[in-house]
Formats: sequence, C-alpha cells, structure tokens
Amino acid sequence: MSARILVVALVVLNVAAALWNWLAVPASPAVSVPAVIEPGVPPLILLAEQAAGTNLDAAELVAAPEPPAEDGAAAVPQVCVEIGPFGNQSALREAELALAAIGSVQSVRETVERRSRGFWVHLPPATSRDQALTMARRLAEEGVDDYYVVTAGDSENTISLGLFRDRANAERRRREMVGRGYPAQLTDRVEEQVIHWLTLRQPATAADGTAAADWRPRLAAGGDLAAEPVACDEARFQ
Repeated sequence: MSARILVVALVVLNVAAALWNWLAVPASPAVSVPAVIEPGVPPLILLAEQAAGTNLDAAELVAAPEPPAEDGAAAVPQVCVEIGPFGNQSALREAELALAAIGSVQSVRETVERRSRGFWVHLPPATSRDQALTMARRLAEEGVDDYYVVTAGDSENTISLGLFRDRANAERRRREMVGRGYPAQLTDRVEEQVIHWLTLRQPATAADGTAAADWRPRLAAGGDLAAEPVACDEARFQ
C-alpha cells in the first residue's frame, strides 16, 4: 500500500514541476517564414500591404520640394534704345558707366562716318617741284599772298589758296583766282572717323509705376546725342 502511494506522489510531483516550468518560461515569438514561390510566379501582396505602400509613395510626393519659381523680373516688359554717336572709346566707356545705374548697357555697333572739315581752294598739282615754285613766285609778283606749296603727301606740288569753313567764302576765293587767270578748284575737306553706338535696356516702367528713368541727364553730352528705339532681342547685354 505504501509503495503505491509513493509512486502516485512522484507522478504528481513530476506533473507539477512540468506545469511550473511551462508557466514560468515565456513563449518564443513566432518567426515568419517566407512562403516558397515558384519561379515566374509574382509574389502575393495583401491589400493592407498594397495600401501601406501607396500611402508611403504619396507621402514621399508630398514631401518632395517644389521646383523654384522662375525669376519674376524676366516677365517685366523691357524697352531698348540705341544711343549715339560717341566719337571715341573714352566717351563710350563713360556713358556705359553712367547708364549702368538705370539699366543694362552694351556697345553693339560701330560705323565709319565721313565728316566735313570745311573747304579747300587750290590750284591743280604741278608736274614737278620746280614748276610749283615757279607758279608760287608768279602769285607773289601779282600780289597774292595767301598761298603755300604742298611739299608732301597725296597733294604734293599743289598750291593751296586757302582753307575755309564757310562754302560761300571758299567759292568767293575760287572765283577771284579764276578771274586772275588761274584754274582754281574748290574741294570739300572730309575726314573719316569711327563712331560708336550703345544700346540701353530698361524696364518699361519703374517700380513705383512711373516711366523709365531718363538717360539724358546722366550723360554730359546728352543734348548732342540721338536715340532710336530698337528691339531688345537684337542685342546682347552686360
């Protein structure tokens, strides 16, 4: 009888120990095992996973920075005017510096200008130096004192009878010498000069809504210069 009781007691103790261990040890987290997918078969995506991915994409799009806005100044209407002429590089540079405060400037054009320097009355060139000197002595004997012999250049051996600013005076001198029996000629004195033009670009209206700033007061020779409107897209600007 005592042996049976001992066996039963041992069994109860073993069961109690096993139950205690089972209750004391925490359950291990379940490990997700990826399902085996046959080659060529797309994986199965749950609706919840697809919705989560879509929301993530939307969030990334919302967070993406927007492209910078274009410069608003480019939309402001512009006006351009060509100003000149400037007789030399120094005058052109001074004008560029003075006008930079009210717009963009660029020298865009150079031209060669023929300018009158008055009128010249003279005799045709002699065939030799001696012939020219002989003619000069003859003029002196007749009381003509306003003359000289050209000794070099394209007009060598020509006898000059005077330089004049006014054409009427030059013509009067020519007629006088013709009346004395000399084949006097009248020639325009012309010189060639390179002149410069610049183009000024400005907003059509100022920030306060008034007209664009006047360029003339900024240039010392503003009253002697001409201005002509031009298309802004035909010139490059600084």
